[in-house]
Amino acid sequence: MNIHKNARLTPARRGELARRAVRPGANLTALAAEYGVSRQTAGKWRDRWRTERTALLGDRSSRPHRCPGRLPRWRRHQIQRRRQRRWSSCRIACDLQLPIATVVREQRRLGLAQLRRLDPPRPILRYEWPHAGDLLPLDVKKLGKIGRVGHRMHGDRTRRVRGIGWEDVHVAIDDCTRLPYAEVLADETGPTTVGFLARALAFYRARGIRVRRLLTDNGTNYRSRGLRTAVAHHRLTHRFTRPYTPRTNGKAERFIRTLLHEWAYAQAYRTSAARSRMLGKYLYYFSTHRPHYGLHGQTPAARLAQVL
Repeated sequence: MNIHKNARLTPARRGELARRAVRPGANLTALAAEYGVSRQTAGKWRDRWRTERTALLGDRSSRPHRCPGRLPRWRRHQIQRRRQRRWSSCRIACDLQLPIATVVREQRRLGLAQLRRLDPPRPILRYEWPHAGDLLPLDVKKLGKIGRVGHRMHGDRTRRVRGIGWEDVHVAIDDCTRLPYAEVLADETGPTTVGFLARALAFYRARGIRVRRLLTDNGTNYRSRGLRTAVAHHRLTHRFTRPYTPRTNGKAERFIRTLLHEWAYAQAYRTSAARSRMLGKYLYYFSTHRPHYGLHGQTPAARLAQVL
């Protein structure tokens, strides 16, 4: 349960107040002043405790007990059955003699407003290349520069620093071992991406991994002439994800999500440079100490030692 940030009492304190209020001779006004609430609020929790007799008095749902204007259940089932047969909203309204706004509202409540919700879920295709370097997914994530501690930490969006600019974290992660490489760079242009690729290949080469294939999305930096030249120079095969389908580059996307959660927004950084300096330490932790579910509890370093 989420307690409002200005709430005076938690559920446990409400129960404590209520138990003291039902004692013989209890002064409700004095108790209310002691707990920092009004006499009416103290009386409300006292009455709740008399009826419920529970140690924790949580907030009740604000949903009304009755909704006289809502469609009866059998009518809602009629809408649901027809929608599941992929009927349009207009056809359902005409068939049941209902306003189309009512039909659309009920479809939204049922989660059937969009026809694609009726499609069966696509099967999850998991794969893993057998050797280190067989596939190297690349991706880029844009991060806002830091002028001071941001709203993700203090929650106040009125104190945002606007116009400070952006920087990009370029990531590469080996498909077989999940060994990562990342840099925070000024942009995501073609020349910047080419430089990042050269340093990433050198990083993996120093660890005994010869990269054979790249996997990227269809961004302009990955479609640039400079990157095509670099790919040919290093004798790599360049594969692209399906357009508008990020899940086809799932390992890089998941690594970026982990980076954001455990590095970029894990603590309050005072400057962008401080955040960038922490990236190397986090990558070392990710590679040598953090177990991975996709590796059956192994670390990337342990997996690399196993496959080489």
